[in-house]
Amino acid sequence: MSPVLYHPACRLHDPGRDHAECPERLDAILDALAAPPLLPSGAQPIITDRRATAAELSRVHTRPYVTRVLSLEGRAGRAGPEAPLSPGSVEAACRAAGLALDGVERAMRGERPFALCRPPGHHARAAGGMGFCVFNNAAVAAAAARAAGAERVLIVDWDVHHGNGTQEIFYSDPAVSFFSIHQSPLYPDSGHASERGAGAGLGATRNVPLPSGSDGADYLRAFREVLIPDAEAFSPDLILVSAGFDAHQGDPLGGMWLTAADYGRLCAEVRGIADRRCGGRMLLLLEGGYRLDTLGACARACVEALR
Repeated sequence: MSPVLYHPACRLHDPGRDHAECPERLDAILDALAAPPLLPSGAQPIITDRRATAAELSRVHTRPYVTRVLSLEGRAGRAGPEAPLSPGSVEAACRAAGLALDGVERAMRGERPFALCRPPGHHARAAGGMGFCVFNNAAVAAAAARAAGAERVLIVDWDVHHGNGTQEIFYSDPAVSFFSIHQSPLYPDSGHASERGAGAGLGATRNVPLPSGSDGADYLRAFREVLIPDAEAFSPDLILVSAGFDAHQGDPLGGMWLTAADYGRLCAEVRGIADRRCGGRMLLLLEGGYRLDTLGACARACVEALR
């Protein structure tokens, strides 16, 4: 089963007029999933009424940061650089992390969910938000999986931007392997190949920076030559995917050349790893993707690959 997890409160986050990270991103995905031919009932959106608690968020974020953000509920403010908060943003961020938590529980039962988290999360660091991100949904999910008994968690981040927050949170943790393929140079100017982890986590981080203009063949080659061998050796109990779609050709914030079909192929490759190594247990978490006329097709291609 491959449920799509959603909560309407994720639309409440309003970073401002004409901002790329707009509520219409969710509409684009939901409309694509509903378009004929209809996907099986198991792929239709499920509204999950889970809201992350301060304790669950504090597994990966500092308690002062969590307290500060939660204190802004119902008010405008900032979670950090390029991470504005509207009166509905805290509710949206807690619901987004809640989708990640529900997704972990489902994935640990053998499902392959896709959580439509908004705001996105992979730039959010332990002590602050940044780059459109408030709470780090992938990190919250990984910590929850570890608490639920998963000994090793693999995070695959194919957003066009490097997931600096996720990397930072787990940089010294050997139980969480982080793989990021991203455009470089590009915001946030991190994710160099030399960044491999520290201390006990040395070697658990793997970055594949690619130049602007790279296409699906380049991504697939990196998956087969780098990700798959590393993942097979790591042998995860669960795979999380920070599924950003801003490497799609024409995305206003990226310069890559992927198609919707390419995202389906990448998702199928990750599913292959999950099927071989962890009983099919995997979870996709929405990150970026700002071209509204193609975002839905990218997400739908992944849902179809998860079936």
